[in-house]
Amino acid sequence: MTSMREHYAICTVKPWNIAAYKRRSPDLPGEWYLIEKPDQLTLLAIQKITPRYVFFPHWSWRVAPEITERFECVCFHMSDVPYGRGGSPLQNLIARGHKSTMLTALRMVDEIDAGPVYLKRPLSLEGRAVEIYERAADLVYDMMQEIITNEMTPVPQKGEVTIFPRRKPEQSSIPQTGSAEALYDFIRMLDAPTYPRAFIDWGQWRLEFDQARMLGDGVEAHVTIRKMNGRG
Repeated sequence: MTSMREHYAICTVKPWNIAAYKRRSPDLPGEWYLIEKPDQLTLLAIQKITPRYVFFPHWSWRVAPEITERFECVCFHMSDVPYGRGGSPLQNLIARGHKSTMLTALRMVDEIDAGPVYLKRPLSLEGRAVEIYERAADLVYDMMQEIITNEMTPVPQKGEVTIFPRRKPEQSSIPQTGSAEALYDFIRMLDAPTYPRAFIDWGQWRLEFDQARMLGDGVEAHVTIRKMNGRG
């Protein structure tokens, strides 16, 4: 059993993960430290914490090898690796028609999402992106507790590697063709704070869509209309 005096670091920037940290970390063993900004993640900062594990629930930057090689760094990836390594896993999964996935805890190595796996847990992809991220944020803490309690040894990934490309903001432009279900999925997969909403450009205006739901054979959604800089 891990000592109650162990130290742990959490590195995350997304609001749902920070909320989960505040809600869940008091119930976990040991002392916990939150790192919320990329410039706070330095070797010196981690050395001062002396963590047993450094956990990365949602982190979009490469972590320096000087950190990953000296400390046991665990990231959480929303795909059943080696399928779906790479960027924007939630959006790539929904765009490919997946209704569920596995949330994977893996040891960080220099190659993105290629490290050995501690454990995987099923995760539904139903609902708005923010709802999926909130479910994942709570599941992460259950998984962290398992890792801490059982001192798990990660095992190498097996299977065919599939790489997901990281999406770019311009890819949030709504496609002009497709089914109502595909339109619903497109809007909901981008419906989370800090993500570029699904949009349509119309002259000098940008129409941004969220809170989508199926309505018979169509889609109902909330729309925000903004004037684009430099137009009109």
